[in-house]
Amino acid sequence: MTRELTLCADDYGLSTGVDVAIDDLARRGRLSALSCLTGAPAWGTDGPQLVTAPPGVSTGLHFNLTEGRPLSAALREHWPALPTIQACIAGALRGRLPLAAIREELLAQWDAFVAATGRTPDFVDGHQHVHHLPGIRALVLDWLQRQAHSPALRSTGHVRGPGFALKRMAIEWTGGRALARELARQRDIPFNTVLLGVYDFAQVDYRALMRGWLAHLPAQGGLIFCHPGQRSPEAARDPIAAAREREWAYLASDAFTTDLQAAGVTLARRKA
Repeated sequence: MTRELTLCADDYGLSTGVDVAIDDLARRGRLSALSCLTGAPAWGTDGPQLVTAPPGVSTGLHFNLTEGRPLSAALREHWPALPTIQACIAGALRGRLPLAAIREELLAQWDAFVAATGRTPDFVDGHQHVHHLPGIRALVLDWLQRQAHSPALRSTGHVRGPGFALKRMAIEWTGGRALARELARQRDIPFNTVLLGVYDFAQVDYRALMRGWLAHLPAQGGLIFCHPGQRSPEAARDPIAAAREREWAYLASDAFTTDLQAAGVTLARRKA
């Protein structure tokens, strides 16, 4: 039985190398979706190119609270520079996040997506999964429920795959399972039932990782997130630059299509 995979490349807008790699894969038909950092350095130049994104590829907002600077004046009053994911998690668990300002930041990043592409996002997820944290997930859900076209939301409640169990559990228990319960109670927001793609970025055999994720893809399908990129001047400041290059090389290769066929998996495509 054929299973359907949504393969989403995160971090579009981060750098020219990331954007060129993602665009290359999208136009080859190797991706189902791409997720955008609208406050990142390359967004101003590369974001408008998504006006002509390849047919069938969904484009979404990669809501960011942990890298760079806020877009909104409201959040810059609290955080001139965005905190680490560890600080963000700690603030969320203690109920000490500036949630009103974070809502303004969500709207600013959303508006930057619309301004560049001429359309609203097909979906929303979170850079380092911030969208599922306590307090933040409520305002994200509220915003999406207000939208007329029902954008999807990445669920992090059921993280599957071989290995990296501690990291997968951390994602679920910092807010993923709570988000999944809330999504299951409503019918307005589409979401994935299973998430795969978690690893430590140090593993050099990305093909072996993908084969493992494909083997764990359930009959109803699921979503794998990835971080492809090509070498660029900005890569020296990117801690996972080498992993990005390995991911791009594999996803652009014949080996990837061979592995999909062997696993009985097809890539999901956005319906027109």
